[in-house]
Amino acid sequence: MLRVDPRSAVPPFEQLRVQLLEQVQTGALAAGAKLPTVRRLAEDLGLAPGTVARAYRELEADGIIETRGRAGSFVSAQGDAAEQRAQEAARDFAERIRSLGVDPDAALGWVRAALNS
Repeated sequence: MLRVDPRSAVPPFEQLRVQLLEQVQTGALAAGAKLPTVRRLAEDLGLAPGTVARAYRELEADGIIETRGRAGSFVSAQGDAAEQRAQEAARDFAERIRSLGVDPDAALGWVRAALNS
């Protein structure tokens, strides 16, 4: 959950940027995750859209997120080429599991078994 403290000496865009960066670094936001629109997040947090847009621009400049035109903003794959491809494969796998209606815990068990074989 994102929160902005209006009493903080840290500007709101920076509070938002840091929180999103932390969520990407901890895996709470996985590669390929779609971010809320600028307007939606601004409304949810009680911020001006320009504040959210600045945080998104800075994250995009750092390669943390990518904007795909009208499709929206998404978390970019991180790390070296192999790690990025693995993150993309994980995202594709998760999308396929959801579309099949398979229990996530069962799917993770199958992945663990496959990795250990």
